[in-house]
Amino acid sequence: MQHPLYQQAHYLKSAPNLNHCPVDEGIEVAFAGRSNAGKSSALNVITSQKSLAKTSKTPGRTQLINFFECDEQRKLVDLPGYGYAKVNIATKRNWEQSLSEYIEKRAALRGLVMMVDCRMPPTDIDLTLLDWTLSLDLPVHVLLTKSDKLKKGPAQNSLLKFRQLLDELYPHASAQLFSSLKRQGLEEVWAKLDEWMDYQRPEKVKK
Repeated sequence: MQHPLYQQAHYLKSAPNLNHCPVDEGIEVAFAGRSNAGKSSALNVITSQKSLAKTSKTPGRTQLINFFECDEQRKLVDLPGYGYAKVNIATKRNWEQSLSEYIEKRAALRGLVMMVDCRMPPTDIDLTLLDWTLSLDLPVHVLLTKSDKLKKGPAQNSLLKFRQLLDELYPHASAQLFSSLKRQGLEEVWAKLDEWMDYQRPEKVKK
């Protein structure tokens, strides 16, 4: 199971800050989340590629804003992971500043895919990101990752609680269960990306 647009994604460039990003045009969807929430793995599964986004056993290795081009008008963007990385304070502040500038000022940004481990309640920094994107009127789609680590009942309960939180406080956001390992939730996240990317998938060829 592959998506005709996202499987074409290829590395374009990495930028330490907004000034070094590609020309601000077209459509971009960014991926953000705590450094141990499975962001790189999710990006690889969504694009049906093994190593588009570099995964590491050490969380927090994504230190730059990484751009992946799907076509001339559309890009996926991997933002620096937050809240976990074992780095010095100055480096961490630089990451946070570059992430903040990108989200606040990037005109091409249409939506943010946010990773939250489904086994845990959202952290303060997750909620801060939701508050911030609400104030910016930036649409967010939350992937409750690692859903394969829970049985079906607890996983659905986790999703229900999270959606109740969004309904009450964050109407700009939606949520779904997602598992990179089991490739679960792909169609749902593809549909959200298609919506933001203004992309219409070609009709499946009937045999």
